[in-house]
Amino acid sequence: MKRAIFEKFGRPERVIKVIEEPDPLPGSGQVRVRNYVMTINPADILLIEGRYGAEPIALPATPGVGAWGVVDAIGEGVTRLAIGDAVLPVGGGLWSDTVIVDEQMAPKAPIGVDPEQAAMMRANPSTAYLMLRGIVSLKPGDWIVQNASNSNVGLMVIRFAKEMGLRTINIVRRADVVEKLEDEGADVVIVDDGTQDLALAIRALSAVPPKLAFDAVGGTATRALAASVAEGGTVVVYGLLSGEENSIAARDLVFRGIIVKGFWLADWFRTATNDRLKDLNTFLAKNLAMGFLQTEVEKRYPLSKVSEAVTHAGQANRFGKIILTGEHNA
Repeated sequence: MKRAIFEKFGRPERVIKVIEEPDPLPGSGQVRVRNYVMTINPADILLIEGRYGAEPIALPATPGVGAWGVVDAIGEGVTRLAIGDAVLPVGGGLWSDTVIVDEQMAPKAPIGVDPEQAAMMRANPSTAYLMLRGIVSLKPGDWIVQNASNSNVGLMVIRFAKEMGLRTINIVRRADVVEKLEDEGADVVIVDDGTQDLALAIRALSAVPPKLAFDAVGGTATRALAASVAEGGTVVVYGLLSGEENSIAARDLVFRGIIVKGFWLADWFRTATNDRLKDLNTFLAKNLAMGFLQTEVEKRYPLSKVSEAVTHAGQANRFGKIILTGEHNA
C-alpha cells in the first residue's frame, strides 16, 4: 500500500512524501478499504503547514478527510458491510490507497453516483448547509455576506441560499470569477482589491444590512464583515486562509452586539445525534443524485504525485478541485 505522510510542518510540497507499507489486515469490527478517490481540502493544507486549529497531532501524520473506496476485506463481527461495497470513510489519514476503519466509520456511498462527486459530498456541502440552517434563523429575503466566495464552500452557500430565498453578497479577489458566481445565482459580487472600504461597499449593495456573515479568511477580513452586518448580526468563522488572527472592532463587539462564533465540521460530526447525522446524509445523497452538489474537478493526480497535487491545490487561480487517485486506478 502507498500512504502520504509528513514528518514536520512546512510548505506542503516540500514536506509531503509517499511511503510504501505492507497491506494491513482488519481486526474485529473493522474493514479494509481501498481508496480510489481522495480529496484535497484547505484544512489538509493548513494541517501540513501546522496552522490548523485543532489539537496537536503526532508526527509523522497522514492528511485527508474525504475519500471514496471499496471494501476488500472484513474483520470478524462485521455485519453491515461486505466485500465489494463502495463506502465513504470517515475520519482523518485518508491520503492512503488503503485504510483500516471501524465498520461504523465506513457509511455506504450513494448508489449510482460518480465516485469523485461522492468523495466530495461530505465536507464542503455539509459546511455550507449547516452554517446556513443551524446558526441564525433566516427567512426568504434576508441578506447574507461571505468571503472566499469562489471556494467550493462558497459556491455551495450560493446554491443553498438561492433555494432558501436568501440574497447573497459575495466577496472575491479575482475579477475572472464574477461571471461564474453570477451564473451560480449570486446576487452581488464584490471584487476586493484592498483599496476600498469593504464594509461600506457591502452595506451600499444590500437593500438591508446582512444578518449573517461567513468568514473563511480571518485577519482584517473578519473586521470588515463584522462592521457590515446588522446590529446583533453574526459572523461565523470557519477558515483562516490569511493565516492571521481574527480582528474585530470594539465598537462592533461592545456597542453593536455583533456575535462572532466559530464553526468546525469535525466537531459537529462528533456531537451530532444519530438522527441529525441520518438527516444530513439523506439530504446530501438526494441532492448529489440530482446533480445539485456537482463540483468541478480541475485535475487528478495519482497518490504517488501528491507533492505536485498539493502545489496545484495551493494555486490561487484555479477553478476546480484537485483530486488524488489510488494507485489501483493505474
